[in-house]
Amino acid sequence: MTSIFIDGEAGTTGLQIRERLEHRTDVTIVSIDPGRRKDPEARRELLNSVDVAILCLPDEAAKEAVAMIGEGSTTRVIDASTAYRTAEGWAYGMPEISRLNRAKVAAAARVANPGCYPQGLIALVRPLINAGIMSSDYPVTYNAVSGYSGGGKKMIEDYEERGSSAIAYHPYGLTFAHKHLPEMQVYAEIAHAPVFQPAVGNYAQGMMGCVPVFSELLAKRTKGQNIRDCLAEAYDGEAFIEVAPFEAIERAPHVNPEALNGTNRMRLHVFANDGRGHVLLMAVYDNLGKGASGAAVQNLNLMIGAPETLGTDLPQAA
Repeated sequence: MTSIFIDGEAGTTGLQIRERLEHRTDVTIVSIDPGRRKDPEARRELLNSVDVAILCLPDEAAKEAVAMIGEGSTTRVIDASTAYRTAEGWAYGMPEISRLNRAKVAAAARVANPGCYPQGLIALVRPLINAGIMSSDYPVTYNAVSGYSGGGKKMIEDYEERGSSAIAYHPYGLTFAHKHLPEMQVYAEIAHAPVFQPAVGNYAQGMMGCVPVFSELLAKRTKGQNIRDCLAEAYDGEAFIEVAPFEAIERAPHVNPEALNGTNRMRLHVFANDGRGHVLLMAVYDNLGKGASGAAVQNLNLMIGAPETLGTDLPQAA
């Protein structure tokens, strides 16, 4: 029985992690006594007494929590903030990057849960670089839309209050200094930070990220089918990342950012006009699933030796 403390369990990510874990018989979730909720010593005691602490906190609060864990403590940490995603000594919690990275996550005392947006970019671009199809200095552009649940409690309240009158598609990050950029650059293995344009859609959860590609700028000018096959080979045998068949189609009504909600799955698509040399890479997944809570449970499973797929989906989506 593995003891788990979700520090920040009342937040969106924490609640979904708890929902994924609460029916399992191999873990027990420990919470702070309500009467000591504001007592820092109670938090310190829990952080140092459990097998795994999952931090669902803002960056500074996450750093504070990590500092509370003593040097002699055996507590392992999964941090869902951006505080440690490129930090030395932390494993990056996207096992699909490579077999080596999956082994690092399994053995790590400290795991940085990946960001929601970066996973789509990394999943689409890194295999092409590894295969020599795309050079590391390719000028990558990434356009993505997420449900409003990714913005936290205040944004959720704002959108739910406005309902259908809320902005249907709201671009942001227009200073091009998004906090996910370092993570994207490091783990996609690209030489320069991408031009990243995120947006919020007027729906609760679900994500779609797109990378447009000019084939004439690739290290190897490659057709759409070959790019799709490269991605399929990279993720062959992976439980959570699937690659859709290549389709030379004008419209794709079946491609829906909400299609995988409640799951820890990601679906990759490749669309192309080979005559023009224009390619669109697309990733669809749940910003609260593979983008946050589902990924945390996947990483937890690896760390404690449980089956990697155990409880990664919400019960109603399984």
